This record gives sequence, C-alpha cells and structure tokens, in this order.
Amino acid sequence: MIDMMAAIARKDYQQRRLRQAQGIEKAKASGVYKGRPVDAELRNRVRELLAAGLGIRAVARHAACSTTTVMKVRDELAQQQYEGEIQPK
Repeated sequence: MIDMMAAIARKDYQQRRLRQAQGIEKAKASGVYKGRPVDAELRNRVRELLAAGLGIRAVARHAACSTTTVMKVRDELAQQQYEGEIQPK
C-alpha cells in the first residue's frame, strides 16, 4: 500500500516538474522569463579587484559577494581574452 502511494507521489512530482519546465521554456521563448538582471556595478568592482591581483576569496570579501560570482566574472574575463575581445596585458 505504501509502495503504491509512493509511486503515485513520484509520478505526480515528475509530471509537475515536466509542466514547470515546459512553462519556463515557453516563457523564455516569448521573452517573459529572463531571470535576475546582472549587477553591472558589482561585476565591475570584481573585475577591478581581480585585476589588482587579489584572490577569489579576498575579492569576494571586499566586494561583498559570493566566491561563485567572482569565479563567474573571472571565467567571463578569461573567455573574452581567449576570443580576443580584450587584449591581455
């Protein structure tokens, strides 16, 4: 009996996840679902601190953001340098 109820609950969960994913995909296609806007000021501050030679954790402390944000900005800079958009010094 409990196994049957668990199976029904699992199937319901999977159906809800599928419908949610379809709704998000549809909203993105229509331009409604865009996510959180980028904080340009924070990203510029992180770039400055990285350029000054600080480490990831030090930059995160000084910029009051997560290390994940710092690593994303660092990776974006590396990608831009690789693509030639920013000339390495």
